[in-house]
Amino acid sequence: MNTQLSGPDLWERTVGEIAATLPGATAVFRKFKIDFCCNGDLTLDGAAHRRGVDPNELERALEALGTDTSGTAAPAAMDSDELINHIEACYHEAHRRALPELIALSRKVEAVHREHPKVPAGLSDALRQMQSELEQHMAKEEAILFPAMRQWGKGKFDIPISELRHEHDDQGTLLRLLESLTDDFATPDGACRSWQALYVGTAQFAEDLMEHIHLENNILFPRFAATESRA
Repeated sequence: MNTQLSGPDLWERTVGEIAATLPGATAVFRKFKIDFCCNGDLTLDGAAHRRGVDPNELERALEALGTDTSGTAAPAAMDSDELINHIEACYHEAHRRALPELIALSRKVEAVHREHPKVPAGLSDALRQMQSELEQHMAKEEAILFPAMRQWGKGKFDIPISELRHEHDDQGTLLRLLESLTDDFATPDGACRSWQALYVGTAQFAEDLMEHIHLENNILFPRFAATESRA
């Protein structure tokens, strides 16, 4: 067992720090519905109390990760250029691929099953809003923020990290709306294949977006915020 994962010190660490440095921790946090992206500054103890999670069960799940011998590198080990490339390739492109299909599927399900008591009414509107806001957010990162980060040290400039963090908070609010509209992505008995595909795809999109926000809020942005404070 990794001794750094046990004892009172564990409960004083933030969930963002744990997610950033412990491979597999994000999956544990998702299982316990602990927000490690937009609320990554909460201590593990505070986050567990907020969600009403059994602390012993949570600690055991995190400690079990210390026995993993897969050798998977933590995202915090990536240099900034590598991390930016990873975010663009794995998350920006994934969001752009997923959202148009999810919007089309949600429109179909809402129309065909409009009389069903568990129809996710309003899901297509929420997904369209997320698509619009995310596209603007990602465009700013790709055109301004990420090039500036890649050129850091060749000139003094301001990085709009605070603004982007606020946008992440807005996306977090919309993620919670998706969970509410879909009953945590649980399809009702007898749901058609389109409905099943919609919830599987939306759940994957939500997971990807949480990971995307986590990588920026808890790993990438703090590197440059710290640099700015020393300038």
